[in-house]
Amino acid sequence: MKRISHFLLIIGLFCGTLYASGNKYWLVNEYLENNPTQKKISTDFVELIRNDSIKLSISQNKPVKIVMIYPGNQISDYWRRSKESFEKRLQELNVKYVLEDHFTKPAIQIKEQAKYLLHAIKDDTDYLIFTLDALKHSQFIERILSKKKPKLILQNITTPVKKWEQRQPFMYVGFDHVIGSELLAQYYIQKTQKNGKYALLYGTKGYVSHMRGDEFIHYLNDKTNLVMVDSYYTDFNKQKAMNATKQLLEDHKDLKFIYAASTDIALGVVEVLKQNNLTGKILTNGWGGGSSELEAIEKNLLDITVMRINDDNGVAMAEAVKLDLEGKSKKVPTIFSGDFEIIKKGIDKNTMESLKAKAFRYSN
Repeated sequence: MKRISHFLLIIGLFCGTLYASGNKYWLVNEYLENNPTQKKISTDFVELIRNDSIKLSISQNKPVKIVMIYPGNQISDYWRRSKESFEKRLQELNVKYVLEDHFTKPAIQIKEQAKYLLHAIKDDTDYLIFTLDALKHSQFIERILSKKKPKLILQNITTPVKKWEQRQPFMYVGFDHVIGSELLAQYYIQKTQKNGKYALLYGTKGYVSHMRGDEFIHYLNDKTNLVMVDSYYTDFNKQKAMNATKQLLEDHKDLKFIYAASTDIALGVVEVLKQNNLTGKILTNGWGGGSSELEAIEKNLLDITVMRINDDNGVAMAEAVKLDLEGKSKKVPTIFSGDFEIIKKGIDKNTMESLKAKAFRYSN
């Protein structure tokens, strides 16, 4: 658990926002505006994702080899559900494949990830599914992009890297962190009437924390008088989030809400608020809408979450592989950014069940 200097946070926020949207990454809408042919490709691809599967139209000489390296050792079930929906859609599509998967802790087991990546490159892998969060990930990815194989799918990032313009990954796939965080910001704006103090719990220093955390602050600074009085990095770890929340409650008696940047963080906040009889008095959110978050909302412990239509990203990866095998890789968009649903405390049970069926259509 690491507290952030407020002076450094302000400087970092200013530079970080420029770094994300101005210098380093294309935000989704920016990319589509600058690449108009992608709009039609994306629209057609989304229809493919939403419809029933159509079997592969060619015969495969051999199974494709797929390696998946996921930061999935956490409470959030996003990564597990992604793998499950990916495989089930591949099977429906009649794609013959061999999948090797490796699950690591988010953003901190870099050496472990590097070992798996090197093995994938040397082992004649056809498709490699990885992510981009820590700075060192970029170095690994650039090495992969310099080769013809494997074709790289970057998951949990929907903002193309500008310096890779001439050699982008095969596809970026996920649920846009900025869009999700702005939906949560709009909820807090309405609940606080644009005034009051709040605290923020980041994950690990890197892409996800920046997009979910710094961009959230930036949005509130632009539209409200809300003041962020404290923040911590928690490494997406529930216990560290609990420790940070305890410290926040000691230091600040008038918080309106604690913004949590992930599932594991949210569950840590919820537990401490419950212990201190502050559930509902200090608001908090989930991020992603997996099973554990939905359970917390049903128990009135969590106030809101942005629920990813989770299995769409697994389906998107499977359909991209199928199109590529059929020689139709030009029909694969550079970005697939899935949809969100807002889930609030007190949601009707039938509505909740309907949304679960929609989000987890393969991974239930």
